[in-house]
Amino acid sequence: QVQLVESGGGLVQAGGSLRLSCAAAGRTFSSYAMAWFRQAPGREREFVATISTVGSRYYAESVKGRFTISRDNAKNTLYLQMNSLKPEDTAVYLCAARIPGTFTTTPSDFPSWGQGTQVTVSS
Repeated sequence: QVQLVESGGGLVQAGGSLRLSCAAAGRTFSSYAMAWFRQAPGREREFVATISTVGSRYYAESVKGRFTISRDNAKNTLYLQMNSLKPEDTAVYLCAARIPGTFTTTPSDFPSWGQGTQVTVSS
């Protein structure tokens, strides 16, 4: 498994932007499919975005057009650029990794997780 550490969360007003980072330990980051999930209090973990080893991206409908997932394999880092933030985006954001296989957005299919970073959007 790969060790993951998120950063970049914070408090922002509605309409604002944040950029989350997820630093991965190890030399095999480029071989992992990566994803962002989020979890609000009292709610299930929710898929946000995923990026494959070759850079293919897929987004949840709720964030499409506002969020951008990217990766820098030279820096072993995954990013999530979040624009036009809404109060309903408030959650703990977690990055996750898996060995590539059948396409999935199911949290249980990702064996490696970071500890999460809090994003709070005020109205």
